[in-house]
Amino acid sequence: MGVPVKVTIFKSSPKKTPEVGPAFYAQPTFLIRTSLRDWWTLLHPPYTLLHLSFVVIGACLVGPVNAVRLAFTVLAFFLAVGVGAHALDELQGRPLATSIPTWQLVTASCVGLGGAVALGVVGLFLVSPYLAIFIAVGVTIALAYNLELFHGRLHSDAVFALGWGGFPLLTAYFAQHANITIPALLAAAFAAFVSLAQRELSSPARDIRRRTSSIDGVQVLFDGTTVPVTSQSMLAPLERALRNLCWAAFTLALSLIYLRFHH
Repeated sequence: MGVPVKVTIFKSSPKKTPEVGPAFYAQPTFLIRTSLRDWWTLLHPPYTLLHLSFVVIGACLVGPVNAVRLAFTVLAFFLAVGVGAHALDELQGRPLATSIPTWQLVTASCVGLGGAVALGVVGLFLVSPYLAIFIAVGVTIALAYNLELFHGRLHSDAVFALGWGGFPLLTAYFAQHANITIPALLAAAFAAFVSLAQRELSSPARDIRRRTSSIDGVQVLFDGTTVPVTSQSMLAPLERALRNLCWAAFTLALSLIYLRFHH
């Protein structure tokens, strides 16, 4: 038997509410200027760190590791995902409610994706012409997912897990070794499952923060004790798990970097 919980949720259009912001990392107080806070929020720092960790894990899965290729790959995915894809996402209905002008978002998306493609073209000469396949797939995922092209058919949990988890890891592995192995595919599956877990946690948290005006409920324990159910009580465990997930991937990436470059 579960613990009975009564929760009433009233939904409205996506916007910031007085109680909570659009994300737990939004509008940090250590940045004084509002414009800088908006750009910080746009970059989704914890999630960008998570996906860049997958890049490092893929590159360092086996040795030897070329530091220049690793740096280029991390930079390419930072531009593509951290800047380009997130700018495209904000253009679609302003889910983060930033005040960044539209022209700046368009510029950021072009610079981000264009810079990533340019680095990928360099990789064609340094690694293999087959890297062009990864470039084409990456651009397609970024545009189709974030702009919800093809009637939103690619805007799904599966595409997110593969595109933001498995794909970065596999691309980084190929950029180092110019081939794909079974261990690399299994590691990509690991990254995809972690990204799927992130999605499962962030979706309800995002729904509470951006589309819920109020939550009024009570949790009744078996001994008769009652516990108020609020937006914060529902958000706290979800967002603690998200933070831990991001730090877990980052520390694994650091351990692999240490393993490959410590002599």
